[in-house]
This record gives sequence, structure tokens and C-alpha cells, in this order.
Amino acid sequence: MQTEGAGLDTEVPQPAPVTWEKLPRIACWLSGGMALWRAYQRALAAHPWKVQVLTAGSLMGLGDIISQQLVERRGLQEHQTGRTLTMVCMGCGFVGPVVGGWYKVLDRFIPGTTKVDALKKMVIDQGAFAPCFLGCFLPLVGVLNGMSAQDNWAKLQRDYPDALITNYYLWPAVQLANFYLVPLHYRLAVVQCVAVVWNSYLSWKAHQL
Repeated sequence: MQTEGAGLDTEVPQPAPVTWEKLPRIACWLSGGMALWRAYQRALAAHPWKVQVLTAGSLMGLGDIISQQLVERRGLQEHQTGRTLTMVCMGCGFVGPVVGGWYKVLDRFIPGTTKVDALKKMVIDQGAFAPCFLGCFLPLVGVLNGMSAQDNWAKLQRDYPDALITNYYLWPAVQLANFYLVPLHYRLAVVQCVAVVWNSYLSWKAHQL
């Protein structure tokens, strides 16, 4: 394909076609992904609480890695491994248990699965739980990072409003779909997958001096 510009013919590169030789490799990737998903489902059915907590910790760690490498562009040599481990600990010790437990409480309080029930859950989740969660998360990271009480309080006052407003850009729509479409035992995993980007933001915000 040729296009004319400034008197020159420029060839526009075409995407490489999917050949028959590539199909077995693609099928292998898909098969491997399905096998991992089935293994995750079995583990979740056998040990739901442990798997949800470990999922939260792993994805919080992944969010911090993305934050350091893609947002802050630290590079591998400047990567703060202790910070990543802090976020993993926060995921396993705080985010996983608290958010997973909250979903159980919310489902008992509003047990239905209709659109109206999902809307009620989203309003309560975003109106009551999200502000409290962020108000605990940010200072807890500060404590784990060794910040003094005075510095931690000043940082919370500075960062909390911005973090809460950013939360409302993303989570109401996600949670409405989550409460309406996703079974209870998958909700934490779905949220944490969506939250990889959110975790990157939280890690950046929590460690911003």
C-alpha cells in the first residue's frame, strides 16, 4: 500500500497475518491459561479464604512493581524490593482479609442479586466502606515505612482527599458490575485484577513524600 506525502511514496507497514503455523502455539497458550484458571478454581473451592488473601497479596505486589517500573521508571537496579514486600504484606494482612470479609458482611446484609440489590451494595460500599478503607490503608503503609505519627498524619491530610476522589472515578461502575454479575467467592479476585492499575496508583500515592 502506497501513500503520497511531500513528493515521496511511503510504504505503510501491514500487520503480520496469523498463519496456520502459529495456530498450535496460540492454542497451547489458551489451553495453558484455561488449565491455570481451572487450577485456581479448584484451589479457591478447597481453600477459599487462603486463596483470596494470597491473590490480594500477589496483585498488590504486582501493582507496586508496575508503579515503580512503569510510572516512576526506577529501573531494576533502583527497584525498592522492601517496598514491594510491604505492599504484598498489606495485601495479605489487610486488603485481602478486610475486603473479603466486607463482601461477606455486605452479602448477608443485602442477600439479593437483582439490579436494585447490586445498586444498594455499591452505594453502601462506596459511601461507607471506601472512605474508611482508604483512611486506614494510607496511614498503615506509613507505619510500615517507619514514618512518625506527625508525618503520617500530615501525609494523610494531604493525600486522602485526592485518593478518595480518584477512587470515585473508577470503582462505582466496577463494583456495580461486580455485585450484579460475579458470585461472592470470586468478587475479591475480580476486584483485585481490576485493581492492578488502582494498586499501582495506591502504591505511588502511599510512598509519595
